[in-house]
Amino acid sequence: MLFETYPPFRQRDFVFKIATTPSELAGYWALRKAVFCEEQHVFHDGDDRDALDEHGIPIICATLVAGMVDEVIGTVRIDEREPRLWYGSRLCVDREYRRLTEMSTSVSVRSHQPVYRGFGAIGAGLIYKAVSTANKIGCDKFLADVQEQNARFFQRLHWQRLGERQLHGRLHVHMQAEMAHYPPAAMVA
Repeated sequence: MLFETYPPFRQRDFVFKIATTPSELAGYWALRKAVFCEEQHVFHDGDDRDALDEHGIPIICATLVAGMVDEVIGTVRIDEREPRLWYGSRLCVDREYRRLTEMSTSVSVRSHQPVYRGFGAIGAGLIYKAVSTANKIGCDKFLADVQEQNARFFQRLHWQRLGERQLHGRLHVHMQAEMAHYPPAAMVA
């Protein structure tokens, strides 16, 4: 049949970077709100911002069109809570890109990081960018509280379980990155 449906187009060219422009920051905040407030209902007042946002570093994954940032499709926040002790939080990926299995090979060159293949490629790239960025700035220990359903994913990316805790009414696994797998990032904004 001539009019068969095709899967929707998903961009395969991305950049992982620190959000710096007004449009990148707007995309960062909008995606966090969409995932944590509207989709997951973790925060019921319509806003997931907290005191850590005052000094946290916003990292994004964005699609590229003609080499320019187009749409923010992933976010993570990093912050230093004690000297050389960093945390990652608010990791999220746009629902349309969560099952992405393939990226353009230019992503690796542009973002100075490995290209992950398989489900969760965008999330894995954000985790790598977060930990390697903190490592470049000065990090001996990188921790995160990960929603329980995502703990195995982090373990495949060289994270160790440290314990469990309840946060925002949900079970989280307290985890630590194995720093040897996250060399210091090239500081591309």
